[in-house]
Amino acid sequence: MEFIKASELAFNPRAQMATIFADGFYDHGLKFFSKDKAKLARATEHIFLLDSFYVAVEDEEVMAFVGVAPDRPPPVKLDAKILRQHLGLFRGSLAAWGLGRFMVGVTYPCEVGKDTGCIEFVATAAAHRGKGLAKILLTHVMETEPYKDYILEVIDTNKPAIAAYEKLGFKEFAKEPSPGSPKQTGFEFKLYMRRKG
Repeated sequence: MEFIKASELAFNPRAQMATIFADGFYDHGLKFFSKDKAKLARATEHIFLLDSFYVAVEDEEVMAFVGVAPDRPPPVKLDAKILRQHLGLFRGSLAAWGLGRFMVGVTYPCEVGKDTGCIEFVATAAAHRGKGLAKILLTHVMETEPYKDYILEVIDTNKPAIAAYEKLGFKEFAKEPSPGSPKQTGFEFKLYMRRKG
């Protein structure tokens, strides 16, 4: 198994990353835009800025990924035209607006300095969950990147992720209510966690 920046791979990992993303975030709001995970994957394949993602990969299979960026410039970029092409005019436009708020336009409830890395979009392929892979990949990222401190956002219903982050030294410092109804978003609160170097 190799831990590497997605942009350094000899193959394009976007389709695999999108499949993992669609499956991993399906119950956390994505299913509102489509019940078809394959369609969601096709619609979001374009979003990943590969230089901002690390992947765990073996035999050209992406097993997990994590985005990291300074001062929270998002590691993703949404194209409303592509979202509408795959999800239809209404759902695609709604996805561009909703995902834009959730993935691109969100800020942390604190000041984020240049020595702080923002952890984004931690996800593991279904076949590899429960093996501690995300924890190993996150440890690699935090040992590789130059940041002193790390900050992340996680939803309150993702109990395994919260437990893993706590084991890595992250502590909750704030929370905000879901931007929509919990039935639509799949969570009641966004929790903000920090790990100081």
